[in-house]
This record gives sequence, C-alpha cells and structure tokens, in this order.
Amino acid sequence: MTSNIHEDPKPDGKAFDDFFDSIGKKAEHLTSNEQNGDVFAPATSGAEPNSTTQPLVEEDDQKIVDEIESLCMNCRKDGTTRLLLTRIPYFREIIIMSFECPHCHFRSSQIQPAGEIQQKGSRFELRLLELADFGRQVVKSDNCIVKFIELDIEIPPGRGQLTNVEGLLSMILEDLALQQDERKEQMPEVWAKIEEILAKGRKMLAGESFPFRLSVDDPSGNSWIEPDQKDGVGKWRKVEYLRTPEQNEGLGIGGGEEEIPPPQTTVSGQPTLANFENDDIAPDEVYSFPASCPGCTRPCTTHMKMVDIPYFKQVIIMSTVCEHCGYRSNEVKTGGAIPALGKKIVLRVETPTDLARDILKSESCALECPELSLSVNPGTLGGRFTTVEGLLTNIRDDLRQQIFDVGENAGGGDSLQSDVKSNWEKFFDNIGEAIKGDKKFTVILRDPLAGSYVQNLCLPDKDPQIDEEEYKRTVEEEEDLGLADMRTEGYEEDAAKEAAKEAEKRVEEGKQVDVSNG
Repeated sequence: MTSNIHEDPKPDGKAFDDFFDSIGKKAEHLTSNEQNGDVFAPATSGAEPNSTTQPLVEEDDQKIVDEIESLCMNCRKDGTTRLLLTRIPYFREIIIMSFECPHCHFRSSQIQPAGEIQQKGSRFELRLLELADFGRQVVKSDNCIVKFIELDIEIPPGRGQLTNVEGLLSMILEDLALQQDERKEQMPEVWAKIEEILAKGRKMLAGESFPFRLSVDDPSGNSWIEPDQKDGVGKWRKVEYLRTPEQNEGLGIGGGEEEIPPPQTTVSGQPTLANFENDDIAPDEVYSFPASCPGCTRPCTTHMKMVDIPYFKQVIIMSTVCEHCGYRSNEVKTGGAIPALGKKIVLRVETPTDLARDILKSESCALECPELSLSVNPGTLGGRFTTVEGLLTNIRDDLRQQIFDVGENAGGGDSLQSDVKSNWEKFFDNIGEAIKGDKKFTVILRDPLAGSYVQNLCLPDKDPQIDEEEYKRTVEEEEDLGLADMRTEGYEEDAAKEAAKEAEKRVEEGKQVDVSNG
C-alpha cells in the first residue's frame, strides 16, 4: 500500500531550539570544544579522520557566531557581519548582528526578532520606583516607539536594540547633548528647552526623580520590557491591542486593498448582520458578521452570542477565527450603563467546588491572589468568562510563554540568576498546587466598571465564601476609563448650539455666493 503522507520540510522544535539556544548554552558548548581540542586544532591536509589534528565535529557545528561578507554602506567596500542566534528569558528568539569594516572602521550593531509578526500589537509600561529598575532589559524592534512619559521624550521607530532602561535614557541624553554649543549661538531658545530636558533626564539617571514611567509600543508585538515577580499592580503592565489598517500596512502585511465581502450565512439558518440590523439581539442565538483579521488583515468571520448570567447581567461572547492564518480570539463584553461605583469581589477558594465556580473577569478588572503572589493588571488578559480553575490555567500558560527558560525541560535559563530562577519555579509550583486544589487561596477582583462576576452557590442567600463591596473610583481610574472628560448632562444644549452655528455659517456662505454672482 502506498502512503500518501508527506514529510514536513520544516524543522521540528528540537532543531529550532538548537539554532536559537541561549548564550550560556552556546558558551558551554564552545568551552567543551576548546577543552577537547575540537575548535582550534589545525586540520592537516591528508590527515586521517581519527587523527588528533582533525576536529572531532564538523566546522558548521563549531561556529557559535556566523560570519558573512557584506557591503559597507559607508565606504562601499566589503566588511564582515557577525550573527548570533539566541533567545532571551521572558521573551523569545532574536538575532544579534554586528558589522565592522576593516577599511573605514565603520561599526554598527542591532537586533532583529527571529520570530514572525505577532497576531496583536503590544504595549508595555514600567513605573520606575528605585535604582534597581534601571537594570530591566528592554528589547526595541525596528517598529517600536519608546517614550519616557514624564520627560516628554519619544524615540521613533528605527534601529532595533537590546539594552536596558538606563541605556535607553543615557542614549537619549547623549543624542540631545550633541551640538548644544552650536545651538546656543544659533538657536538660543531651542538650546534652553533642550537644557531643561537634559537637566531633568540627568536627575532621573541619578535616582532623584522617582517615580517616572517608560512606555514601549510595538505594532508587531516583538518588543518587550523585562518583568519581575515582585512587581505589584500598576508597576509593570502589558496590553495587547488590534492593529489599525495603517499599522498593518506599515508592517507590510496588508495594504487595505482587500475589501470585506458582503455578509454571508456560514451556517444554514444562522442569523447574520444583514437580518438583525433593525432587530434586538436575541439571547442564546449565535450571530455571524464579517470582519478583518487583525493578524493577516484578510476577511474573516466573527461570531457573537448574548448570554444571560443569572442574578448578574447580560454579556456578549465574541469569537473570531481566521481560516487563512489560524488567528483565534475569544472575548467577553459586558453591556449596560456605566455604574456610579466600582465593585470589589473577594472569593475564598477552599475546596475543589470553589475551583469550578463560574467567573467573569472583564477587561477593566484587576486580579490579585496574595497567597500565590499573583497580580494581573487591567487589560492584560482581556475579558474572560470561565471557571476559577480555567482562569488560573490561562494565567499560568500565558506566563510560561514569556518565561519559557524556567524549569528542567526548558531550553536555557542561563541568563537568570539562581535566586530569580528558584523564585519563578516556586511561583509556578504554587499556582499548580492551587489548580489541583491542594492549596487554599483568595481571589480579589477590583473592577471600576463593576462588570465582573463570581458565581454564588447559595442563591438567593449570601455566599459565605464571597464578599462584595462597592467603592468610589479613584481619579486615575476615571482618567484611564475616559470618564473624567465625559459629559453625561447638558450635552444636548451644546450640540444644538453647534448645529445652529453651522446653519448660520451656511447661510452666510450662501449670501456671499449670491452677491458674487450678482
């Protein structure tokens, strides 16, 4: 019988790990080869394979850094580019490149992401509170925008870098300080403004201006700020977002030429956007409407269903699947008016039954588990409607994707200090025990929009395992949600005045046209 199964030409995970091994593993491999005389032993012409002068491994296996001949963009002569394929703990695979020209001595170095463009863009924000935060690693891709918010300075997209917070800030100050003497004579006003920024930046470097914030925004999702297990709510934040058509076009993955097709019914008898535009959405009915995939910008289908949660409110569950690139997303949206107060929910998980409780964590909700040293900022996981066990599993899996160099089966971890590595291992062990029901813990949900929910098993009576408390939103929460500048009263009068002004303007323009024609 003839087999129709074809071999996959792509390398498997083991081969991929070998290419993008950590720097420590590469150094260990190089050291072992040096000790065995495998790297620098001369290859004598005509020597036997078992000769002591012949390397024991192939030449390609000995190279830790690849070298290629390339054109120098400064003097147009040949130079040398060195490539190192490695991986970064908490992040992913990268390529470190260094170029040097022996003729004009021009040098440059940069990094490039080795992986593909991510399905969503990512935005990181770090609030620096102490000098130790300056040592946080930062990966800046070619498409990344870096901002020091309090300094009001922005680094536009450009050369990729692997550095830390101190290196980024020092580089900005050094670039601003260049040609200051010329500016003082030619443009004294510009010189004075730059001097103010330099003075403020130097105070930041000296640790005299804490706290201040660093923001990294990358539409490709390949930039990153190093997290720390001790970071509390509000210090380190990651938010994933859908790219705009302009951002997709800038990344070269879509030019906006493809039009979204007209609504189609994907399942026989299933409602679509066309037949419920003028009607209310029926509960427990699945609707489908066309959308654009955020990963590849091609047309795809989004499914939507309204679910009525007893003793809570109606929520909308949305699911998008792209048949072209495999993009998948699930999201939960809560509806209704914005409440006057936020809500804090505390659940004490003590039995396996508590792990099976339904839980709705909205996009605006922050989550904490003090016993597990776990804190999740608003917007990090998006909206999730699952069980307590499922929510913990999602959090653990998302963290493992970032901190993949922790554990015996991971391919690296050499860049992690021993105490940091042991802390992460203990952290994951605690979450694993909690998921199995072997550890008691507390789940604290703080939602300024009161759109989160934990299932009450004693309805209509109060559940002894759940405490609920309403609270007044803080000024920061109001600003983050866009409620500080929102007007809910008197806006009709302003709209009427604006419409009257527009009408008067059109009348005046009409009179001017009549006069000119006359």
